[in-house]
Amino acid sequence: MDLMELVILAIVQGIAEFLPISSSGHLVLVGWLLGETSESATVEIILHTGTLASILVVYRRRIFELLTNDRRVVPLLVVGTVPAVLVGFPLKMYAESVLKSPLLAGSMLLVTGALLLGLRKLRKGDTKYVDLNWWHALLIGCFQAFAILPGVSRSGSTIFGGRLMGLSGADSVTFSFLLAIPAIAGASVLAIKDLMEEGSGGTDVALLITGAVISFTTGIFALRWLIRWSTKDRLHWFAFWCIPIGILSILLYMGGYLDPVPVAS
Repeated sequence: MDLMELVILAIVQGIAEFLPISSSGHLVLVGWLLGETSESATVEIILHTGTLASILVVYRRRIFELLTNDRRVVPLLVVGTVPAVLVGFPLKMYAESVLKSPLLAGSMLLVTGALLLGLRKLRKGDTKYVDLNWWHALLIGCFQAFAILPGVSRSGSTIFGGRLMGLSGADSVTFSFLLAIPAIAGASVLAIKDLMEEGSGGTDVALLITGAVISFTTGIFALRWLIRWSTKDRLHWFAFWCIPIGILSILLYMGGYLDPVPVAS
């Protein structure tokens, strides 16, 4: 992987991880267009590390509160992570090629668009995330597990799930990204397993640092953008990106431009 490809993937990861447009779906589609149908485990870890650091920086005060005053939320985050573990680990182990399908990514972007449009129809709740019960956390976690499919936005689906549980707009966003911390960390752990099997692949350390810095910087920008737009009730606007890109991806796949060659697991 050369510098330009890594920069493109890092920017896509940093922006799409937090905006409700699906980083996994965009990475699959961009990867196929670049001819990189199988992302290096080393690169995957670095990009996830950059975006994880973005959350830790932006939500550092909330995280401090979790560790001091709001410790009852920590078990809720554990419960909310369970569905993603139960779904994600088997898929990663036995059906990874499914997660690299451009056709699936394009189709699921349409689903993400529908979820975002559905946000406008949901009643505005007033529940705080610290008042969630275990059942609510588990259901929001199921939305996160659904987002393992490429093209389904993790932030979009969990914010939608939080709103369904009666969370306010701001608290649904906050809980979504607190829930992302163990999810992204877990994805990195799975990538470490791949790294141990395949080795570093000779990727230059300077390139990896560059990718981490770019995904971190763009991640902070995207996360603050999402928070700002959520307060203005504009998240549904992202549907007008997801739906056209989803339709275009399906048409490109059917036309043979996203060459449907099986991806080695």
